[in-house]
Amino acid sequence: MTRRAALLAGVAFTLSACSSKFISYDGPQVTRVEVQKANRRMYLMHHDQVLEAFEIQLGFTAEGHKQFEGDGRTPEGRYTIDRRNPNSSFYLSIGIDYPNAADLEFASSRGLKPGGDIFIHGWGDKRRGRGEDWTAGCIAVSNREMKKIYAMVEDGTPIDIFP
Repeated sequence: MTRRAALLAGVAFTLSACSSKFISYDGPQVTRVEVQKANRRMYLMHHDQVLEAFEIQLGFTAEGHKQFEGDGRTPEGRYTIDRRNPNSSFYLSIGIDYPNAADLEFASSRGLKPGGDIFIHGWGDKRRGRGEDWTAGCIAVSNREMKKIYAMVEDGTPIDIFP
């Protein structure tokens, strides 16, 4: 291989590595995620220390706790990060274990389904601005922010979602 070909191959490899949506994180463990719906803020916490803070977008009906499939609300309460989707339509996503037993019981008592598939996810392919809620009940951040969150937050991490 000529020197020029080797240089071009190295540049191509470096650029492809930069475009990866997966990064590593070796800082303090995220022990809890806190979401404040009213302030449209999410915090990645190490005990009482804020490691990162993000502006968020919520379900298109932002007020109130998610109760039924299709209500457009983001859940409120304590849940757990329970899965991840590296092939999400919204760039990357990490799952929230909604509905819990109380959510299931409430929806069932009304003869309705509680809904599900609630995630923290990126914006996907669409260019979105801050300030307007648009998800079906999920928590959205920019793709760049989601890359960081995906690396930092492990499955099993508690998430507290406040009104």
